[in-house]
Amino acid sequence: MSKGNGQDLSVGIGGFGAIGINVARALDAGIPGLTLAAVSANDREAAAGRMDGFRTKVPVVGLGDLAAQADIVVECAPAAVFREVAVPAVEAGRIFMPLSCGQMLDNMDLVERAEETGGRIVIPTGALLGLDSVRAAGEGTIKSVTMVTRKPPSGLAGAPHLVENDIHVGDLSAPLKVFDGTARDAIKAFPANVNVAVALSLAGIGPDRTTIEVWADPGVTRNTHTIEVVADSVSFEMKIENVPSKENPATGRLTPLSTVAALRGLVSSLKVGT
Repeated sequence: MSKGNGQDLSVGIGGFGAIGINVARALDAGIPGLTLAAVSANDREAAAGRMDGFRTKVPVVGLGDLAAQADIVVECAPAAVFREVAVPAVEAGRIFMPLSCGQMLDNMDLVERAEETGGRIVIPTGALLGLDSVRAAGEGTIKSVTMVTRKPPSGLAGAPHLVENDIHVGDLSAPLKVFDGTARDAIKAFPANVNVAVALSLAGIGPDRTTIEVWADPGVTRNTHTIEVVADSVSFEMKIENVPSKENPATGRLTPLSTVAALRGLVSSLKVGT
């Protein structure tokens, strides 16, 4: 396993799409204390080609091989292959950074296993702001957490909930509420869209008490999340408008930046926020 100059932590990236390639570019450009060690993708030849312009081209390996190559394994792959990335990383005692954090709800055995192997599971803030405040409020008593997500219809296209319920959003002329329920149910309905709701729930009062509405809104151009938290120590509301990425409208541009920030936080001498 590469350790760079003997002090750097090596990073492997599972998934080389809109998020993974941008995180890889940042690492290749240089982040003190971190080195890019390997990436993984379904189409290895295409992934290798996408590294044109990188200062250092790294191996393209299988998802399960990342843990043997890196100290930190970043997961930004399709939800269906989550455990292919997660299990080897946790078993090897690595730092596992899942961006498909909605999958954690059905894989909490990984937390128990990480306690045994010395691994760590670090979930980046992603497209959501204010998780520090939610976690702090959770040290007291949180009474309620609600979230309203509005996305351009194209960002919701193909979601299982829409397909299963024959909900069409392609030609909307007004906002349409397409889901109202718990964070646990939301991630099953929209596995590529509401990982932020699961991160919010894990930071606060859990997936069964955190509620979310999802709207397909032709009047917005950004992925918009409005969160309201009521606790014994504080009440607050926060709103974020995340610009969709060009490569994948279901993913905001802030998500890879948040991942890079989380990686920096693992090695920085000064870290601001919990």
